[in-house]
Amino acid sequence: MNELKPVTSEFTAASAPASGEERHPDRFVNREFSWLQFNRRVLAQARNPNHPLLERVRFLSISAANLDEFFMVRVAGLAGQVREGIATRSADGRTPEEQLEQVLMEVARLQDDQQKNHSELVEKMRLEGIEILRDEGLNAKDKKWLEEHFMEAIFPVLTPLSIDPAHPFPFIPNLGFSMAFQLRHLREKEDMNALLRLPVTLKRFIELPEKSRKSRFIALENVVSLFIAKLFPGYEIKGSGTFRIIRDSDIEVEEEAEDLVRLFESALKRRRRGQVIRIEFDDEMPGELREFVATELSVAANRISVLKAPLAINQISEIVSVPRDDLKFPPYNPRFPERIREHGGDCFAAIREKDIVVHHPYESFDVVVQFLRQASLDPEVVAIKQTLYRTSNDSPIVRALIEASEAGKSVTALVELKARFDEEANIRWARDLERAGVQVVFGFIEIKTHAKMSLVVRREDGRLRSYVHLGTGNYHPVTARIYTDLSYFTTDPAIARDVAHVFNFLTGYAEPTSDMRLAISPFSLRNRLIDHIEAEIGFARAGKPAQIWLKMNSLVDPAVIDALYEASAAGVEIDLVVRGICCLRPQVPGLSDNIRVKSIVGRFLEHSRIYCFGNGHGLPSEEAIVYISSADLMPRNLDRRVESLVPITNPTVHEQVLGQIMVGNIMDNQQSFEVMPDGTSRRMEPEEGEEPFNAQEYFMTNPSLSGRGDALKSHAPRRIAQIKRRKKA
Repeated sequence: MNELKPVTSEFTAASAPASGEERHPDRFVNREFSWLQFNRRVLAQARNPNHPLLERVRFLSISAANLDEFFMVRVAGLAGQVREGIATRSADGRTPEEQLEQVLMEVARLQDDQQKNHSELVEKMRLEGIEILRDEGLNAKDKKWLEEHFMEAIFPVLTPLSIDPAHPFPFIPNLGFSMAFQLRHLREKEDMNALLRLPVTLKRFIELPEKSRKSRFIALENVVSLFIAKLFPGYEIKGSGTFRIIRDSDIEVEEEAEDLVRLFESALKRRRRGQVIRIEFDDEMPGELREFVATELSVAANRISVLKAPLAINQISEIVSVPRDDLKFPPYNPRFPERIREHGGDCFAAIREKDIVVHHPYESFDVVVQFLRQASLDPEVVAIKQTLYRTSNDSPIVRALIEASEAGKSVTALVELKARFDEEANIRWARDLERAGVQVVFGFIEIKTHAKMSLVVRREDGRLRSYVHLGTGNYHPVTARIYTDLSYFTTDPAIARDVAHVFNFLTGYAEPTSDMRLAISPFSLRNRLIDHIEAEIGFARAGKPAQIWLKMNSLVDPAVIDALYEASAAGVEIDLVVRGICCLRPQVPGLSDNIRVKSIVGRFLEHSRIYCFGNGHGLPSEEAIVYISSADLMPRNLDRRVESLVPITNPTVHEQVLGQIMVGNIMDNQQSFEVMPDGTSRRMEPEEGEEPFNAQEYFMTNPSLSGRGDALKSHAPRRIAQIKRRKKA
């Protein structure tokens, strides 16, 4: 399936160092290359015939949008290092200039595949009665309707710009989609270049009146081209085309900033004027006109891409909204946790009875909202503390905190301003919370607060009891419908005490202590995980079962990767489920023989972080050590963020997280890709004698252990036996 040439060199057993020797950088896959492989897995979903057609279109748009963000942040970062003459090598031994060159080559291949996939999907949509037309597909009636629509809804918001000494080249915003023209005056025979920015307020695809029950669309730029004479009367169009630019959209934070909020408000304005990282031209634009635009924007040749029209294929997602449910995934309504229903919706009563874990999106995020809403209304609740990293525009979480404060409760909210691309929303919420009397804290200048924590303190029987929510995902009701995450509710006094210590650290700089049951980065999280890896090495050397199962979004941290290599060499069996970036090379003789890596990409975005260690009993086992976490295994998470690693000791919750969720992820062979030693990946297929198993589909159709508790037990033995068979093979 995969025709890629990896940017990394071939790794051989000879590259693996002996103990104590200097280690070769080729033991790591380049981070940027690995991310591009993840985006290829997303694009592979657009080619998956098992997905409904419009869902395949959605995956294509996601792949294109992902690539835009990659340019705005990662490529921009590399380009900035090259510009400043920085030659520091990455963990895999490459300079920024070498990485940038290789990344741009790989991106060119990826975009070529996106364009081919776009053409295939457009043809398949046409066969299903969903057409994207160009000029030649329009009849006289269509053109008349479009002319009226153009004059009423498009013409008033367009601003044609001539480029001459009196009219210099204008500023074009990030992801600005524009048209360029070569014009000749019909009377004076003088040539002129002109630009036309297409406002983001206009839809990219205009739906024509229904014809024979077909859905027909035409791209905005094609409509503008039809009626361009109305914008440049008296001129002949000699050549034209579309282009868009991508700008550096990362924010650099000054350590000495006195007012963090003001810093970010001004930084957001600077982002809109960030340096141009890339220009994409359609292949219909004359070369002379492309050169003119590129020169005016001062963009080097290796940052220019000429693509088959149309550009900005992420916007094809607009067409997914057509009323064709037969071409989409069947609607899915998440279950509400049964235990809370049994207590009449009383979250506190249900949590007092026993710890609860909720598996999103299969179980509703409404339970988290209800927990905080109940806290805001309960007269016995005296205090609420909450971290907010990302949330929705109309957030019920924020509303609950405001209501609690207005009811006289002590409410503290840690609002993280450095949540990339959500900074503006977070500043707005912070202002609203402050006006309601909430004590708002903005975290640290250099360290992001990424831990997902709620602490509710309630008066009960003459004393105070703390209720805690700890999550792997954001307090975001919208993304919680498409991200797989875990919510853990407990009244465990030790956990509650640790969470209170973390909040004290966030608000008063009192650092967490080493005796906490939680592990917190940047203080103890990496060391806690490495200690467990070393313990498994000890079990293996003692002849005991030794196993590690880890699930995360990204694996980049060199210290953790090297610890896993050492564990593999000692005979520890390691299975990793890494959705995105994986800098570890699995299955390399002499280095990682006992490490298998897979990535699951499906209808829902795999987002939960789960870390499991056999503890001398193998996996799965009641004796295993199990954690959930907000942290991926990346240097930024372990060194520059406040993250939580939460031990799961309640037997029911332990069984659900390990025996249901992790076993299901290990077993999946329908949405999984095997990550290869060179960093590429290939779709997994059921092995001989192995039953097909789709983890996401299973979780959608089977109640979890947080409900009745027995739903999985009849399935587990067969699935665990399949795992063992695969490992023997």
